Amino acid sequence: MTKLEYTFKTDTLFKMLFVKHTDLLKQLVCELLGIRLESIGEFFVINPEMPPESLGDKFCRLDINMTIDGQRVDLEIQVRDEGDYPERVLFHWAREYSSALQEGGDYIDLPRTVIISILNFNLFECEEYYSEFQALEVTRHTPLTNKMNLYFYELGKLPEEVTADDMRLLWLTLFKADTKEELAKIESMEVPVMEQAIKAYHQITAESEFKEKERLYSIARHNEAAALRHARNEGKAEGKVEGRAEGVEKVAQKMKEMGFTKEQIQTATGLSLDRINSM
Repeated sequence: MTKLEYTFKTDTLFKMLFVKHTDLLKQLVCELLGIRLESIGEFFVINPEMPPESLGDKFCRLDINMTIDGQRVDLEIQVRDEGDYPERVLFHWAREYSSALQEGGDYIDLPRTVIISILNFNLFECEEYYSEFQALEVTRHTPLTNKMNLYFYELGKLPEEVTADDMRLLWLTLFKADTKEELAKIESMEVPVMEQAIKAYHQITAESEFKEKERLYSIARHNEAAALRHARNEGKAEGKVEGRAEGVEKVAQKMKEMGFTKEQIQTATGLSLDRINSM
């Protein structure tokens, strides 16, 4: 088996390919949300840009944020289990949902906000590869609102064999593929949209623009890991005699001194913005 240098899980490839080929993005999202392509009227990407300077930022997210018929939909790939993914998803959902409220607007006008996560690790203790969460009453299961939906797709739980007529599984198998042979197997099914996606994959990975963006993003990830490790080590050393909570705050303080934004500190530590602002 020949390993792919880049896969559909590669953040920069994922963002570039589906921003440049919004027809593919639309078909992918329809399958993941379980809606008909013909039912979509309004569809556009809110954050198509990938400026080189942003790729060097700590905690740069290469998600794809869309508006689909008035709904906010965010699609993200997560390759590694960093231990706090459910909390991160809730944080991103809350930020997307609240940021949609226009000045002077009414809460009733807030849009349905959906987060779709494609995960390269197992998150839940179940056999199903697909999970959907809403805000429900715990005994009656009555929905609190229809404006919150969290979709999770766990690639490690996909079945080994996929048929050409199961488009959702075909898309997810495309994301799971790590070798040239796996990619060729999908292509051999002669499903037009899969052939189109693989052709786009080869075009993007051959571009110098993509390779430069991937190089910058890779350097930023290494720097981010080193900076976080340093902040955590420094914070733990200073806070170890004071208890876990104090240690977390020491980590946050170090991150603040190193130039991390308040949102990045909140993502890394779980502290509230009010607590971070008071430091």
